[in-house]
Amino acid sequence: MNINNLFTSKKLVYSLEVFPPKKTSSVDTIYNTLLGLRGLPADFISVTYGAGGSDTQKSKTLEIASLIKSEYGIEPVTHLTCVNSTKEEIRETLERLKDQGIQNILALRGDITPQTEPKHIFEHASDLIRFIKEYDQSFNVIGACYPEGHYDAPSLDADIENLKKKIDAGATHLITQLFFDNDQFYRFMDKLLKAGIDVPVEAGIMPITRKTQIERTVSMCGASIPNKFAKLINKYADAPEALRDAGLSYAIDQIVDLISNDVRGIHLYTMNNVETATKITDSIRNIIRSCNQPGI
Repeated sequence: MNINNLFTSKKLVYSLEVFPPKKTSSVDTIYNTLLGLRGLPADFISVTYGAGGSDTQKSKTLEIASLIKSEYGIEPVTHLTCVNSTKEEIRETLERLKDQGIQNILALRGDITPQTEPKHIFEHASDLIRFIKEYDQSFNVIGACYPEGHYDAPSLDADIENLKKKIDAGATHLITQLFFDNDQFYRFMDKLLKAGIDVPVEAGIMPITRKTQIERTVSMCGASIPNKFAKLINKYADAPEALRDAGLSYAIDQIVDLISNDVRGIHLYTMNNVETATKITDSIRNIIRSCNQPGI
């Protein structure tokens, strides 16, 4: 199924993200996560894919995506990075995806790390998107976007110009990197419309439930921390259970506000935490029902 069709048939698209087990872990460790997520009303589940991942890691991504589709009846989206790949490697991956009946791909450049010299074949995600669509038009390709600008972009406006290249190359919708300030997202959406970008955009939300997540998360994506959220973190920094509950509440408030402002989709970064994903989903459903709005 081409998941882009969901945006014409549903008022709100709701999706989840999971990641493969660590290199030292068996893929079996993801089964309990998927079983727990099975009952949630996810329109699709995306599976991450490391930029410098080994063939084993890439195989885990494909195995999990295939399992999501065949065993759980949910449409999978596989992440595909390109910065460390050759054209032949990408072709091989695309063939494997076709063999598994997986149609939807989130195309990413991938992180550039000091440990691995880039191949300099696919410099940007737009190059990968174009390659996929030229290889086989039946693939539906999704792009990533950053509400506050990509960390390598000189400005947000310059980053939006790059987003236009992704759309022109064939991306049908966008999923944002995580953010904590909805006002930043709304300003970003206004800029997209002014730039002529009108494809559906899903808002990426990650609940922060542990203090150790903060620095790692911010350094990873460059998301700013609004004062309201910073005060919450500081207040409960030494109370793990209270911080977890406060972090869940903050994420739920974010999502409810986004839905109230007619966001096209919510993409929940689950961090493979079934309990967190379930609590957030149930809370959102209850709030939406109480307001007599179309649900997820």
